[in-house]
Amino acid sequence: MKIEQQTTVVIGIEHLIGRVEQFRKGGYRLVQVNCTKIGEEFEINYSFEKDYRFENIRIIISPDSEVPSISGMYWGAFVYENEMHDLFGVAVKGMNIDFNGNFIKTSIPYPFRNLQFQGEGPCQGK
Repeated sequence: MKIEQQTTVVIGIEHLIGRVEQFRKGGYRLVQVNCTKIGEEFEINYSFEKDYRFENIRIIISPDSEVPSISGMYWGAFVYENEMHDLFGVAVKGMNIDFNGNFIKTSIPYPFRNLQFQGEGPCQGK
């Protein structure tokens, strides 16, 4: 089996729905969606797979942005989208199942929204 190299393409939020629709029509499956805070912005990565080939798209948004839901095309995406909302405070519009902030219970709202990387911790070898 030949393993293909993965690609990651950064797109504007306005192109998200169109690009995801291309993957859906092309027979790709949704593998994962993740959110990471980088400085004052959020990176949201969407991974798709077909025939052992991964394609990744990334959007970079400000904290006040509203992300369109892809759950109309990939039904199970509501899990990732509710997680992004509950942990990072990312507003997602149009989820097929919206838990309204009650999907993941935390002691403080949006625990990863204001987290700042300090360069310390267990991953730093200390």
